Amino acid sequence: MDRATAIEDGQRDWLASPVECGRAAGLGLYVHVPFCAHRCGYCDFATWADRGHLVDRYVAALHRDLARQAAEHDGRRLTSVFVGGGTPTLLPAADLAGVLARIATEFDVEDGAEVTVECNPENASVEYFGALAAAGCTRVSMGAQSFVPEVLATLERGHGPQRPAQAVAQAREAGIAEINLDLIYGTPGESSADWDASLRGALEAGTDHVSAYALTVHDNTAFGRRVAQGLMADVDEDVQADRFEVAGEVLSAAGFEHYEVSNWARTAALRSDHNVLYWRHGDYLAVGVGAHGHDDGHRWWGHRSIERWLADVEAGRSGVAGEEHLDREERAEERLLMGLRLREGLHWSDVPPLTGEALQDVVDCGLVATSCGRLQCTDRGWFLLDEAVRRLT
Repeated sequence: MDRATAIEDGQRDWLASPVECGRAAGLGLYVHVPFCAHRCGYCDFATWADRGHLVDRYVAALHRDLARQAAEHDGRRLTSVFVGGGTPTLLPAADLAGVLARIATEFDVEDGAEVTVECNPENASVEYFGALAAAGCTRVSMGAQSFVPEVLATLERGHGPQRPAQAVAQAREAGIAEINLDLIYGTPGESSADWDASLRGALEAGTDHVSAYALTVHDNTAFGRRVAQGLMADVDEDVQADRFEVAGEVLSAAGFEHYEVSNWARTAALRSDHNVLYWRHGDYLAVGVGAHGHDDGHRWWGHRSIERWLADVEAGRSGVAGEEHLDREERAEERLLMGLRLREGLHWSDVPPLTGEALQDVVDCGLVATSCGRLQCTDRGWFLLDEAVRRLT
């Protein structure tokens, strides 16, 4: 284990001299739009379906906070932008395009930077996507979730099974270069045939990228309360593991690269740059309600209350609700948890100090492999990532 010995001896500084991670990963910008037409029963994000009267104030506050943060940050170029929610495309097209234009005006954005906007299929149109493309959007991420009517009904989605493919075609017509479809698996009542149908639907829609997530039921959601009251079956982790395996088989057979635990892309060039930034422990600015930011181990987050965030920003304050500074051990654990989610894992120069014994243990358990100057999870290790990191640290 020569590599382990080198890491244990501390011959490199994984924080100060990164190769792919940390500051070397780039600088992103996340903008949160908290409005939704309906709050789905599984959602635990900072979103509301009854705050439409605040849209104009919120958009104005986004402009104000973008200007403030551009003036205060250290001048590094943005390598990616992600507008998430909520449902950003509930904003009038001119308003959302205006936010994208403001970003381009206030910040130094790298040429060819990925600019992603989340949307729901039912909010899509060629005209809307055209306005986004004209404002610099290069990628859209659609919440399809399923292509089966009964599963969509359980998930409380507002579109039918044909709508995601129609929305993909509209985005293509409008000139959006890259398109992702989100899928959820393991919904109570979903059958194996249902999951096969959703995977086929995503492939037939002609998307470039698929994100597939196991349904998580949080206690503070409507689903969580129903499960606690015995009104809804809880998720079955064994079933979800089977669904995950099927997704890998089907998407890989269709030519997709399984490059991250929950993500597949047709080519390496069609990966999500912004999400890779997260997984490589990079830095990102945060604008909007509940948005999280990170800079070299300093993490902060905005108020989850729209009204409180608005009051702060309109008064010239940051809207930040809290912050924390991670110590070296916390950053080491986070580096491993994030970096090992990627298929290629971590470059040795970006791996925090490990003991030879710990590394030998996870290799012997079949959780991690070392090859070509990298530390990588095995397929089994992806299923047991928390355990792999626990053993390494």
